[in-house]
Amino acid sequence: MNGKIFAIAGSDPSGGAGIQADIKTISALGGYGMAAITALTVQNSLQVHDVYPVPADIVAAQVETVIEDILPDAFKVGMMATADTAKQLARIFSDNHHIPLIIDPVILSTSGHPLLETRGVEILLSDIFPLIDLLTPNLAEAALLADMGEITTLSQMTQAGQKLLSLGPKAILVKGGHLPERGDANSDSNSNTVPGTIVLTDLLVTEAGLYEFSSPRIRTNNTHGTGCTLASAIATGIGQGMTLTEAVARGHKYVHKAILQAPGFGRGHGPLNHLVTLD
Repeated sequence: MNGKIFAIAGSDPSGGAGIQADIKTISALGGYGMAAITALTVQNSLQVHDVYPVPADIVAAQVETVIEDILPDAFKVGMMATADTAKQLARIFSDNHHIPLIIDPVILSTSGHPLLETRGVEILLSDIFPLIDLLTPNLAEAALLADMGEITTLSQMTQAGQKLLSLGPKAILVKGGHLPERGDANSDSNSNTVPGTIVLTDLLVTEAGLYEFSSPRIRTNNTHGTGCTLASAIATGIGQGMTLTEAVARGHKYVHKAILQAPGFGRGHGPLNHLVTLD
Protein backbone atom coordinates (compact mmCIF):
# COMPACT_ATOMS: atom_id res chain seq x y z
CA MET A 1 0.00 0.00 0.00
CA ASN A 2 1.25 3.43 -0.94
CA GLY A 3 0.51 6.38 1.35
CA LYS A 4 -0.53 6.29 5.00
CA ILE A 5 -3.49 8.63 5.41
CA PHE A 6 -4.90 9.61 8.80
CA ALA A 7 -8.58 10.58 8.57
CA ILE A 8 -10.09 12.53 11.47
CA ALA A 9 -13.86 12.96 11.23
CA GLY A 10 -17.28 11.96 12.46
CA SER A 11 -18.86 8.56 11.94
CA ASP A 12 -21.76 8.16 9.49
CA PRO A 13 -23.78 5.03 10.29
CA SER A 14 -25.28 5.05 6.78
CA GLY A 15 -21.76 4.58 5.36
CA GLY A 16 -21.86 7.34 2.79
CA ALA A 17 -19.89 10.13 4.44
CA GLY A 18 -17.50 10.79 7.30
CA ILE A 19 -14.97 8.21 8.43
CA GLN A 20 -16.68 5.46 6.47
CA ALA A 21 -16.32 7.37 3.20
CA ASP A 22 -12.76 8.33 4.09
CA ILE A 23 -11.58 4.77 4.67
CA LYS A 24 -13.31 3.44 1.55
CA THR A 25 -11.79 6.18 -0.60
CA ILE A 26 -8.27 5.85 0.77
CA SER A 27 -8.39 2.08 0.27
CA ALA A 28 -9.85 2.31 -3.24
CA LEU A 29 -6.98 4.59 -4.29
CA GLY A 30 -4.29 2.31 -2.88
CA GLY A 31 -3.56 4.05 0.40
CA TYR A 32 -3.52 2.80 3.97
CA GLY A 33 -6.27 4.38 6.03
CA MET A 34 -6.10 5.23 9.72
CA ALA A 35 -8.92 6.95 11.58
CA ALA A 36 -9.87 8.93 14.67
CA ILE A 37 -13.58 9.51 15.32
CA THR A 38 -14.61 12.97 16.52
CA ALA A 39 -18.34 12.35 16.85
CA LEU A 40 -21.08 9.77 16.49
CA THR A 41 -23.86 11.02 14.26
CA VAL A 42 -27.44 9.91 13.90
CA GLN A 43 -28.08 10.27 10.18
CA ASN A 44 -29.20 8.62 6.98
CA SER A 45 -29.52 9.69 3.36
CA LEU A 46 -32.34 12.06 4.31
CA GLN A 47 -30.80 14.16 7.07
CA VAL A 48 -28.60 14.46 10.16
CA HIS A 49 -30.81 13.94 13.21
CA ASP A 50 -28.26 14.35 15.99
CA VAL A 51 -24.54 14.54 16.82
CA TYR A 52 -22.80 13.13 19.88
CA PRO A 53 -19.25 14.51 20.12
CA VAL A 54 -16.42 12.33 21.40
CA PRO A 55 -14.61 14.05 24.30
CA ALA A 56 -11.74 16.17 22.97
CA ASP A 57 -9.08 14.42 25.07
CA ILE A 58 -10.18 11.07 23.63
CA VAL A 59 -9.96 12.44 20.09
CA ALA A 60 -6.46 13.74 20.80
CA ALA A 61 -5.43 10.45 22.40
CA GLN A 62 -6.59 8.51 19.33
CA VAL A 63 -4.45 10.66 17.07
CA GLU A 64 -1.36 10.88 19.26
CA THR A 65 -1.28 7.17 20.08
CA VAL A 66 -1.32 6.24 16.41
CA ILE A 67 1.18 8.79 15.11
CA GLU A 68 3.78 7.90 17.73
CA ASP A 69 3.75 4.43 16.14
CA ILE A 70 2.74 4.91 12.48
CA LEU A 71 3.63 8.33 11.07
CA PRO A 72 1.06 9.49 8.50
CA ASP A 73 1.97 10.77 5.06
CA ALA A 74 -1.03 13.12 5.21
CA PHE A 75 -3.84 14.19 7.52
CA LYS A 76 -7.41 14.51 6.23
CA VAL A 77 -9.79 16.29 8.60
CA GLY A 78 -13.56 16.53 8.32
CA MET A 79 -16.04 17.25 11.10
CA MET A 80 -14.34 18.39 14.32
CA ALA A 81 -17.68 18.99 16.10
CA THR A 82 -16.49 21.01 19.12
CA ALA A 83 -14.22 23.92 19.95
CA ASP A 84 -12.30 21.77 22.44
CA THR A 85 -11.54 19.19 19.76
CA ALA A 86 -10.49 21.91 17.32
CA LYS A 87 -8.12 23.30 19.95
CA GLN A 88 -6.58 19.90 20.66
CA LEU A 89 -6.14 19.17 16.97
CA ALA A 90 -4.56 22.58 16.37
CA ARG A 91 -1.90 21.68 18.93
CA ILE A 92 -1.25 18.30 17.32
CA PHE A 93 -1.04 19.73 13.81
CA SER A 94 1.34 22.45 15.01
CA ASP A 95 3.59 19.80 16.58
CA ASN A 96 3.47 17.80 13.32
CA HIS A 97 3.51 20.65 10.81
CA HIS A 98 5.74 18.67 8.43
CA ILE A 99 2.80 16.33 7.64
CA PRO A 100 0.52 17.65 4.85
CA LEU A 101 -2.82 18.80 6.27
CA ILE A 102 -5.96 18.66 4.12
CA ILE A 103 -9.10 20.02 5.76
CA ASP A 104 -12.68 19.74 4.60
CA PRO A 105 -14.28 22.44 6.78
CA VAL A 106 -17.46 20.62 7.79
CA ILE A 107 -19.57 23.29 9.49
CA LEU A 108 -23.17 22.58 8.45
CA SER A 109 -24.88 19.47 7.10
CA THR A 110 -26.80 19.71 3.84
CA SER A 111 -29.99 19.59 5.91
CA GLY A 112 -28.77 22.54 8.01
CA HIS A 113 -27.64 20.77 11.18
CA PRO A 114 -24.64 22.56 12.78
CA LEU A 115 -21.54 20.34 12.75
CA LEU A 116 -19.01 22.68 14.40
CA GLU A 117 -19.54 25.06 17.32
CA THR A 118 -19.15 28.79 16.63
CA ARG A 119 -16.08 28.94 18.87
CA GLY A 120 -14.71 26.00 16.91
CA VAL A 121 -14.99 27.99 13.69
CA GLU A 122 -13.04 30.80 15.36
CA ILE A 123 -10.29 28.35 16.38
CA LEU A 124 -10.24 26.94 12.86
CA LEU A 125 -9.63 30.41 11.47
CA SER A 126 -7.10 31.57 14.06
CA ASP A 127 -5.14 28.45 15.02
CA ILE A 128 -5.54 25.90 12.22
CA PHE A 129 -5.74 27.99 9.03
CA PRO A 130 -2.00 28.88 9.12
CA LEU A 131 -1.15 25.15 9.23
CA ILE A 132 -3.34 24.01 6.32
CA ASP A 133 -1.86 22.77 3.05
CA LEU A 134 -5.26 22.51 1.34
CA LEU A 135 -8.72 23.70 2.42
CA THR A 136 -11.69 22.26 0.48
CA PRO A 137 -14.83 24.31 1.24
CA ASN A 138 -18.10 24.03 -0.62
CA LEU A 139 -19.79 27.27 -1.64
CA ALA A 140 -21.68 27.77 1.63
CA GLU A 141 -18.58 27.06 3.72
CA ALA A 142 -16.43 29.33 1.55
CA ALA A 143 -18.95 32.16 1.89
CA LEU A 144 -19.13 31.76 5.67
CA LEU A 145 -15.38 31.52 6.23
CA ALA A 146 -14.60 34.36 3.82
CA ASP A 147 -17.39 36.50 5.32
CA MET A 148 -19.12 36.91 1.97
CA GLY A 149 -22.68 36.72 0.75
CA GLU A 150 -24.01 33.87 -1.35
CA ILE A 151 -21.57 32.64 -4.00
CA THR A 152 -23.27 32.16 -7.37
CA THR A 153 -20.54 32.76 -9.97
CA LEU A 154 -17.08 31.49 -10.82
CA SER A 155 -15.80 35.04 -10.25
CA GLN A 156 -17.16 34.99 -6.71
CA MET A 157 -15.57 31.57 -6.18
CA THR A 158 -12.25 33.13 -7.17
CA GLN A 159 -12.80 36.05 -4.82
CA ALA A 160 -13.63 33.73 -1.91
CA GLY A 161 -10.66 31.50 -2.63
CA GLN A 162 -8.24 34.40 -2.74
CA LYS A 163 -9.64 35.84 0.50
CA LEU A 164 -9.31 32.48 2.25
CA LEU A 165 -5.79 32.07 0.87
CA SER A 166 -4.84 35.38 2.51
CA LEU A 167 -5.87 33.94 5.89
CA GLY A 168 -3.10 31.36 5.96
CA PRO A 169 -3.76 28.12 4.02
CA LYS A 170 -1.32 27.28 1.22
CA ALA A 171 -4.13 26.42 -1.20
CA ILE A 172 -7.92 26.55 -1.42
CA LEU A 173 -10.14 24.26 -3.49
CA VAL A 174 -13.55 25.93 -3.78
CA LYS A 175 -16.00 23.21 -4.77
CA GLY A 176 -18.56 24.34 -7.32
CA GLY A 177 -21.06 21.51 -7.02
CA HIS A 178 -23.83 23.84 -5.85
CA LEU A 179 -23.09 26.60 -8.36
CA PRO A 180 -26.02 27.52 -10.64
CA GLU A 181 -25.66 25.60 -13.88
CA ARG A 182 -23.61 27.17 -16.67
CA GLY A 183 -23.59 25.99 -20.24
CA ASP A 184 -20.84 24.43 -22.30
CA ALA A 185 -21.53 24.58 -26.02
CA ASN A 186 -19.02 21.81 -26.66
CA SER A 187 -20.58 19.35 -24.19
CA ASP A 188 -22.54 16.31 -25.36
CA SER A 189 -25.98 15.72 -23.89
CA ASN A 190 -26.97 12.31 -22.51
CA SER A 191 -29.39 10.81 -20.02
CA ASN A 192 -27.08 11.42 -17.07
CA THR A 193 -26.54 15.13 -17.63
CA VAL A 194 -28.49 18.32 -18.05
CA PRO A 195 -28.45 19.18 -21.77
CA GLY A 196 -26.55 22.37 -22.52
CA THR A 197 -25.90 23.23 -18.86
CA ILE A 198 -23.68 20.45 -17.59
CA VAL A 199 -20.40 21.97 -16.49
CA LEU A 200 -19.35 21.54 -12.87
CA THR A 201 -16.14 23.31 -11.87
CA ASP A 202 -13.93 23.06 -8.78
CA LEU A 203 -11.52 25.98 -8.51
CA LEU A 204 -8.05 25.56 -7.02
CA VAL A 205 -6.60 28.84 -5.76
CA THR A 206 -2.87 28.99 -4.97
CA GLU A 207 -0.15 31.62 -4.81
CA ALA A 208 1.03 30.30 -8.18
CA GLY A 209 -2.33 30.82 -9.87
CA LEU A 210 -5.82 29.47 -10.51
CA TYR A 211 -6.65 26.01 -11.81
CA GLU A 212 -10.07 24.80 -12.96
CA PHE A 213 -11.16 21.17 -12.76
CA SER A 214 -14.37 20.66 -14.72
CA SER A 215 -16.62 17.73 -15.55
CA PRO A 216 -20.21 17.14 -16.74
CA ARG A 217 -22.83 17.76 -14.08
CA ILE A 218 -24.65 14.51 -13.37
CA ARG A 219 -28.43 14.44 -12.95
CA THR A 220 -28.62 12.51 -9.67
CA ASN A 221 -29.49 12.58 -5.98
CA ASN A 222 -26.56 10.30 -5.16
CA THR A 223 -24.23 12.94 -3.73
CA HIS A 224 -24.03 12.04 -0.03
CA GLY A 225 -20.45 12.36 1.16
CA THR A 226 -18.95 13.95 -1.95
CA GLY A 227 -16.99 16.50 0.12
CA CYS A 228 -15.53 13.87 2.44
CA THR A 229 -14.72 11.65 -0.52
CA LEU A 230 -12.99 14.36 -2.54
CA ALA A 231 -10.85 15.57 0.37
CA SER A 232 -9.82 11.99 1.21
CA ALA A 233 -8.99 11.27 -2.42
CA ILE A 234 -6.79 14.37 -2.62
CA ALA A 235 -5.11 13.59 0.71
CA THR A 236 -4.35 10.10 -0.56
CA GLY A 237 -2.75 11.48 -3.69
CA ILE A 238 -0.62 13.93 -1.73
CA GLY A 239 0.38 11.17 0.68
CA GLN A 240 1.40 9.07 -2.30
CA GLY A 241 3.73 11.79 -3.57
CA MET A 242 1.57 13.46 -6.20
CA THR A 243 1.74 17.19 -6.78
CA LEU A 244 -1.26 19.16 -5.55
CA THR A 245 -2.71 19.61 -9.04
CA GLU A 246 -2.21 15.91 -9.84
CA ALA A 247 -3.95 14.89 -6.60
CA VAL A 248 -6.87 17.27 -7.21
CA ALA A 249 -7.27 16.11 -10.81
CA ARG A 250 -7.36 12.45 -9.80
CA GLY A 251 -9.69 13.18 -6.89
CA HIS A 252 -12.08 15.12 -9.12
CA LYS A 253 -12.11 12.26 -11.65
CA TYR A 254 -12.62 9.65 -8.93
CA VAL A 255 -15.61 11.44 -7.38
CA HIS A 256 -17.21 11.96 -10.78
CA LYS A 257 -16.95 8.26 -11.59
CA ALA A 258 -18.12 7.26 -8.09
CA ILE A 259 -21.27 9.37 -8.59
CA LEU A 260 -21.89 7.92 -12.05
CA GLN A 261 -21.73 4.39 -10.64
CA ALA A 262 -23.60 5.12 -7.40
CA PRO A 263 -25.64 2.15 -6.11
CA GLY A 264 -28.87 4.11 -5.66
CA PHE A 265 -29.34 3.35 -1.97
CA GLY A 266 -31.57 5.43 0.31
CA ARG A 267 -34.58 7.68 -0.15
CA GLY A 268 -32.65 10.96 0.02
CA HIS A 269 -29.16 11.90 -1.09
CA GLY A 270 -27.70 8.45 -1.63
CA PRO A 271 -24.06 7.36 -1.27
CA LEU A 272 -21.41 7.13 -3.97
CA ASN A 273 -19.79 3.95 -5.20
CA HIS A 274 -16.42 4.27 -3.44
CA LEU A 275 -15.12 1.03 -4.98
CA VAL A 276 -14.81 2.37 -8.53
CA THR A 277 -11.46 1.99 -10.21
CA LEU A 278 -9.78 4.59 -12.44
CA ASP A 279 -8.23 3.77 -15.81
